[in-house]
Amino acid sequence: GIVKMARFTIRGAFLIEGIGALLLATRFVPRFGVLKGLYFSVFHSVSAFCNAGFDILGTAENKYPSLTGYIGEPTINIAIMLLIIVGGIGFLTWDDIYTNKWHFKKYRMQSKVILVTTAILIIAPAVFFFFCDFTGLPLAERILASLFQSVTPRTAGFNTADLPAMTGSSKAIMILLMLVGGSPGSTAGGMKTTTLAVLILSAFSVCCKKDDVEVCGRRIDGSAVKNAAAVAVMYFLLFFVGGIVIST
Repeated sequence: GIVKMARFTIRGAFLIEGIGALLLATRFVPRFGVLKGLYFSVFHSVSAFCNAGFDILGTAENKYPSLTGYIGEPTINIAIMLLIIVGGIGFLTWDDIYTNKWHFKKYRMQSKVILVTTAILIIAPAVFFFFCDFTGLPLAERILASLFQSVTPRTAGFNTADLPAMTGSSKAIMILLMLVGGSPGSTAGGMKTTTLAVLILSAFSVCCKKDDVEVCGRRIDGSAVKNAAAVAVMYFLLFFVGGIVIST
């Protein structure tokens, strides 16, 4: 089914990026004019979907603004977040959602793990950011900023908030989110959500004195656990060595 899957992925990508561009155009066109606004809309829709994080909103006065000028704009925030998330959950997960709709029990085990882990990695950091940062913003903007900064670090790279002004603990959490990244078979990089999930499940199985790592009534093969551990160790070693090199 590789041809069918490729066709589904290409059509889905164009459709999602097109919808994202239309949503962004409702804000960019009135501000920049028709041609420039449409170009900006398409560019940032593709950039967000591909988890690239590139923006072309810089000016002579402010060369690297990212999306800081839209911190309180719901349409821009929600559109960019959804594009990042959809691009980052993986094409096989798309297929599960398209095929099985709301019947979560029918999803592949990998899709279940990806969706649950993604939800946790969005909600938990957002709650932390909400209580530790952005205290000077109105409630609606504070919620948007917290959610956006929770979604975007996982290889996307946009920001609506002033990152240097965030607390040290929040910056540390964003670094960890960057290390995790997106999901297998997606447009995102990183060590992957499934790797993190397997490591956490493995830790729980050890604490519960179980011989096997289980999730959703299925056993995870021991080789998958070893691979996840090896990937995580390599990432953290590179992170540690890179930190030493940069600091010196």
